[in-house]
Amino acid sequence: MAKKGFYSSFDDVWMIDGVRTPMVDYCSHFGGISPTDLGIKVAREIFKRSGVPATDIDSVITGNMAPGDFFQFMLPRHIGLYSGVPMEVPAINVQRICGTGFELIRQAGDQIERGYVDAALVVGTENMTRNPIASFVHRTGFKLGAPVEFKDYMWEALIDPAPGITMPQTAENLAKKYGITRAEVDQYAALSFERAVRAQQEGFHAGEIVPVHSEKFALDGYATRGIQVPSKVKEVAQDTHPRPSPQEVLATLRPIYEGGVQTGGNSSALVDAAVATIVTSGAYARKHGRPPLARVLASAVVGVPPEIMGIGPAAAIKLLLERSSLRLDDIDVFEINEAQGAQTIAVERELGLDRSRLNVNGGAIALGHPLAATGVRLTVTLARELQRSGKRYGISSACIGGGQGIALLIENPQFGK
Repeated sequence: MAKKGFYSSFDDVWMIDGVRTPMVDYCSHFGGISPTDLGIKVAREIFKRSGVPATDIDSVITGNMAPGDFFQFMLPRHIGLYSGVPMEVPAINVQRICGTGFELIRQAGDQIERGYVDAALVVGTENMTRNPIASFVHRTGFKLGAPVEFKDYMWEALIDPAPGITMPQTAENLAKKYGITRAEVDQYAALSFERAVRAQQEGFHAGEIVPVHSEKFALDGYATRGIQVPSKVKEVAQDTHPRPSPQEVLATLRPIYEGGVQTGGNSSALVDAAVATIVTSGAYARKHGRPPLARVLASAVVGVPPEIMGIGPAAAIKLLLERSSLRLDDIDVFEINEAQGAQTIAVERELGLDRSRLNVNGGAIALGHPLAATGVRLTVTLARELQRSGKRYGISSACIGGGQGIALLIENPQFGK
């Protein structure tokens, strides 16, 4: 077990339903939409689907990593207000990079266990397309002949300056450490695509998606917000990245780094999306007769070396199991974010995890990784799979840039209190 890191257990915390937008390839249909408005869309929809009135919400907890406009500071507050949450209810934006979505649920659980709230609105939203081209050095002007330092926020954010490498390079380090070959990474990616395409064809993913179309979000006494999709698009109703991607096709792609195992085809896709759930106390759910999606049992967060940050889920899951007095074999289904193919395989090998229990409906290689939205998406998908399959325990997890891992343990309500 890790010497450090922390573990949170929850006695009576529940997720009530979950919904997301489609995950749409960046620079496409969602490119003109603020992450705030994507968040408002799923917040409004979660109230419709769950039957929980917006007026019952006591806390708004949102996640958004990269600003999609100049008004990111207002994002949590506007998601709450424009979805109908009462004026008096406070809102906060949370940041734990790729682990943000899990952290939202964890913090909601903490607020409920401490008795601060009975019901929290949780929203993760990310528009990768709208990552800015930014400069941090020109506030005092431009000196003659000096470099003009505007850079791509998205690309620069992939670099960890401590070890001096990018996130894909951390996966390459894991490939060397665990003896993972390019063929194995492409094979894993092909499986991710295959599973995602199958789940899409069977309608599984559609069960958690709200179609997105152009619409207005009115708030009495305040400016009207809204969503505008391209004029030739009536609505966006399904994920756009899943496609048949056999191993032999993936094998033709050029590696990101010469001689490496990672390519654009076996790494997580860049997508825009938002996801919402409502987290409540058991007392609230029982009093109002709200059928829960899942019981939230525990969470663990732990640090790992930055240069192999992708191994983070293994460390977090080990701590989570140890403190929860469970074994790996007790967990029926895992959702582990596929930041990079080699990184996911390394986690598999470190844990001794059976691939048949991992990302059974496809992962981020096929579906995409919208940073702050990912943890909520993985946990909602996991909860729905537990209910569909009639299985009991599930763990959702992700690695985190800078060297961390986070994991959530949830339970199918059929087996809970």
